[in-house]
Amino acid sequence: MSDPQGLTRRRALRTGAATFAGMIIVARSAHAQSPSPAHAELLQRLAAGRTPQQGRVRVRMPEIAENGSTVPITVTVESPMTAENHVKTLLVVSDGNPRPEVFSATLTPAAGKAEISTRIRVARTMNVIAYADMSDGTLWAGQTVATVTIGGCGS
Repeated sequence: MSDPQGLTRRRALRTGAATFAGMIIVARSAHAQSPSPAHAELLQRLAAGRTPQQGRVRVRMPEIAENGSTVPITVTVESPMTAENHVKTLLVVSDGNPRPEVFSATLTPAAGKAEISTRIRVARTMNVIAYADMSDGTLWAGQTVATVTIGGCGS
């Protein structure tokens, strides 16, 4: 099926898909901004004057979550988890949630591996950032953008 202008159903679908993909890219870049005041306060308490370094922390979530009420997340930190070198605290924040602290965990070398998997609630498309406070005094961070079509926190 085509019209006199040369617009076919297939071309219209491709154009729609490209537009949708562009909207996701714009939404992701719009959310990669500075932290909210509540997030900044949490980071200030954790960091105690230190600047988080990027790397060593990996945050994995689905690229698009249809329902923000239960979004799977896995946070992994590159660490040998020995008595001399291990993750002490892992803090996960989400800028757009009413309460940015999603969860925190205290780890010891007995954990064996610095990896936590769970499900979280995400209100809308936003940054999800994980901070790892290490036993050697360094602070590491990693982040991803959670794209949500139906919010999970009353939004």
